[in-house]
This record gives sequence, C-alpha cells and structure tokens, in this order.
Amino acid sequence: MAVEETAHGADTPVRRARLAVAVLFLANGFAFANIVPWLPVIKSQLELSNTQLGTAIGAMPLGALLTGMLAGPLIARFGSGRVAVGSGLVLAAVLPLVATAPAWWALALGLFCVGWMDAWMDSAMNAHGLRVQRRYGRSIINTFHGLWSVAAVAGGAAGSAMAGWGVPITVHMAAVTAALIAAVLAITRLLLPGSEAEEQAASAEPAQPVGTSQPTAPPAGAADAAGRTGGRRAWPGVPRRSIGLLLVVSVLLMMAGAIEDSAASWGAVYMRDELAAPLFLVGLPFVACQAMMTVGRLTGDRITDRFGAVAVARTGALLSAAGMALALATSAPLGAIVGFGLMGLGVATLFPLSLAAAGEIPGLGGGHGVALAAWLARLGFLGVPPLIGVVADAVSLTAGLWMIPVAGLVAAVLTVGLRPQCRAGAGGAAPA
Repeated sequence: MAVEETAHGADTPVRRARLAVAVLFLANGFAFANIVPWLPVIKSQLELSNTQLGTAIGAMPLGALLTGMLAGPLIARFGSGRVAVGSGLVLAAVLPLVATAPAWWALALGLFCVGWMDAWMDSAMNAHGLRVQRRYGRSIINTFHGLWSVAAVAGGAAGSAMAGWGVPITVHMAAVTAALIAAVLAITRLLLPGSEAEEQAASAEPAQPVGTSQPTAPPAGAADAAGRTGGRRAWPGVPRRSIGLLLVVSVLLMMAGAIEDSAASWGAVYMRDELAAPLFLVGLPFVACQAMMTVGRLTGDRITDRFGAVAVARTGALLSAAGMALALATSAPLGAIVGFGLMGLGVATLFPLSLAAAGEIPGLGGGHGVALAAWLARLGFLGVPPLIGVVADAVSLTAGLWMIPVAGLVAAVLTVGLRPQCRAGAGGAAPA
C-alpha cells in the first residue's frame, strides 16, 4: 500500500472515499438531531410521563442492541460502504414515522427502527473510515466524528428554529428525509470498493514472483496475522487479553454514550421542566454540547498526537463530569447551557478514540471489533434513559441526571484501555 502517496493526498480514489465517509458522518449526525428539540412537544402531544418518554427513548438503543450484532457479518459479507449507504437510506426514511407517531407505542417503534439503522450505519461508517485512515497512514478518525458533531449542531439548531417558528413537524421531517436521501445517494460511488475481508486478504498475500506457476508460500507468521486481522477468521483463537480489552473499551464507550445521550434525551426536558426556560432556549443544551464537542473533535487528532490518547481521554472525562455537575447545580438556564457545553467538550474524543482502539484489537479485524464494541456500548444507551426517567418521576429529573457525572468518573478510570501498547498499532495514536 502506498502510504506516503495517500498521506500526501495524491491518491484520488482515497481522497474521494474520505469525502464520502465525511458525508456519511454528516448525514448520520444530522438525522436524529432534528428530532431532539421536538421531544418536549411530542411528549406534550402524546401526554407522556417522564418514565414513558424515557422508555420510548430507550427503544432506540434497544433496537440497536437487538440488531447490532448483525453489523459485523453484514460488513464482512457486503463491505462497510454498502452497509453504511443502505442503512443510511432507511434511517432517513424512518424519521417521519417518529414525527407522526399517534401514541406511545408508535413513538417507541419508530425510535426502535432509528436505533436499528443507526447501529448498522454507525458500525459501517466507522469501519469504512478506519479503512480510509489506514491508507492515509495517519489519524483522521476524530475529524470524521467532528463532522458528525457539526451536523448534529446544525440538526439541533434547525429543529429548534422550526419548533420556535411554528413550522409543522411533519413538514420539517419530510424536508430532512429528502435532503438525507439525496446526500447519501450522491456519494455511493465514491466509497472504497470491496469488503474489509477482501482487502485484508489481499494485503496479507505475498507478491507472486514473475515466471512462476505455483503460489509462493506465505512467510512465517502470515497465517497468524491473517487470523488476527481477517474478517471471517477473527473469532477462532482470539486471545483472552483481546477479549478483556474489548470489554474495557466497550464499557468506556457505554459511559461516553451515556454522557453524550444526556444532552439529546434530557437537555430540552430539563430546561423546560426544572428551569422553566422558554421554548426557544430548551434545545440549546444539546446545541451547546454538540458545538463544543465539535471543537474538541476537530482539534482532537493533533492534541492526541501530542499528549497521548489516555491523557486526552481521561482529562476529557473529568471535564465532562465537572460540566454536568455545573449544569445541575445552577438554577439559571444560561448556567445549564454552559455546563452542557463543557460536558460536550470533555466527552468529545472518548467515542472516536475508543472506536479506533476497538478497530485495532488483535483477532477482531474486518469491522468485527468496531461492531462488537459499538453493540456492547448500546447497553448504556438502553439502560440509562429509562433509569433517569424512573428517578425523575420518583425524585426529580435533576437527581436522575446526577448519574451522568458518575459516568464521567467511571470513564476516566477506564481510559487505561486506550494505551497504544494494548492494541496492534492504531494509526495516529501517540504513546500515553
């Protein structure tokens, strides 16, 4: 592989693939973010309690959890590009179902489908992004996630504006769906061809000497390397250390997901119910969180190269805990918005660095590491929103949200799983 050539941007197909992956991240971030500011309106229209809303939101990670394990085999069979495109199209088509839900069960069903498609798209676009990163020979994964945050901010701002201006939610979601489908279809041909398994098998094969009719025997250790990185032979012989590292990284992703999700699921409701904020302000905690997360992710690659993945992620986890504590300790909407923003800045690099680590775990190549870690992380998305809702109904939403600073502290401890020596050479990672 011509790493130097691609690193300097001379390989046009790779640069096009990078653009295509960027569009996939933008589409994924923009999609559900448009729904978030409408959650208080949907809650009022359907006359839902906090527990009912939290349970409906929990259907989204439930859908991801029940179907996410299929992402790995699908990626190995069809390639991450095709899976990302297909799931992205269906995700866009499902959004109007959420907006027009006539009852709690329909809202939960719509969010279940959103979680299902998001799980497949998330695993596939990250796996494809790691393929592109390997060809570049340097870290670019944080930038992809930064673009996701840009799109999430834009989606949250668009949703807040539409809700504030009185635009019907059905009209808003129809426009969003049309834009997303057009964007995803436009980049289909720009993605890298083939599947991860085919690419890794080709890279493991030795060159055939000119004038020979028999294949050259692989060098010593090649079979072991293929077992570590090949898509379909990943599970047999997976080292116990790799399984342990997968669990650590998965729980870290779980904590990071719970922190990020708090702004999307509860930021608007917290502003309205606990702080009595006006409607045009209720979506701003999510916007502030995503805006600061964008700053953190767009600068994350350089900062990680300088200070190391562990130091950056640990500092960020502590900052996210402090930011959420500030949001909960204040009685002013402005203070809550600032706190959610600090939380977003702190959590910025946790997800991309953890997914990159999962993609380089020995024995779990071909997209399996990313898919499995993302699947296990969905447990956090599944359990946290309903739990916060239960505590909110029993005590207060403020009390329920204090679980988020605790998640930040747990994440700070688990960042040890990002040490480069624990995995097989993650591109762009610096020593801790």
